Order: sequence, then structure tokens, then C-alpha cells
Amino acid sequence: MKELPKISDAEWQVMKVVWKRTPITSSEIIDGLKQDSLWSSKTIHTLISRLVKKEALGVEKNSSHYLYYPLVSEEECKREETKSFLQKVYDGSINLLISNFIKEEKLTEEEIEELQSILNKSKN
Repeated sequence: MKELPKISDAEWQVMKVVWKRTPITSSEIIDGLKQDSLWSSKTIHTLISRLVKKEALGVEKNSSHYLYYPLVSEEECKREETKSFLQKVYDGSINLLISNFIKEEKLTEEEIEELQSILNKSKN
């Protein structure tokens, strides 16, 4: 299996826009990011170019503009980021992650039941 590209935090923002709406032009990506960022159009174009170079985005010339589409799925990237985070912060221990999270966060009864349900399903 091909290794997933390393995607920076800024590049994640671009990918989120592309994952929501694909294929998409660079102008549409810029419009999608302008609402939540102060990045210039040039900065966004640079991020798009990096993602194409990393093979996270594909590009197709369509008449007068380029259309961008993801070459990696959001689910794959989330899974890889989760593994990386878990290894970096908790030495790969999911137990430490979950126990730390539960100790630090106030969970609602509904959230606790959902977690219990997930754990029960994983036993089977």
C-alpha cells in the first residue's frame, strides 16, 4: 500500500474544502478558505501546489481552469493522523489516551453510554 503523504495543519484546511466538494477549482477552494482564514490567494495556491506535489491532490485541466480532486480519503488521513498522534503523545498506548481524556473531560451520560457501547462491541 502506498504511504500517505504528511499533511501540514494548513494543508489540512485545504483538504477539508476539497473533501467536501470535489472536483473543485482553485477559486472555489480560495472562496471556501477565505471565510475562516486570513490567507492570501497566493498562499492558498502555494498550499494547493504542495498538496499536488505530495500526491494528496490530483489535478485535471478542464477547458479554461484546473479541477482538483483528492487522491487520499479523509478517513485514511484521519486514521494516519490518529496513529501518529497516539504514538507521539502517548507512546502508542490507547489506554493512556482514553484514561487521560476521561479524567480531564466531563462526559455526559449519553457520551458515557456511547463509549460503553463501543467497548462492548469491540469485545465481540
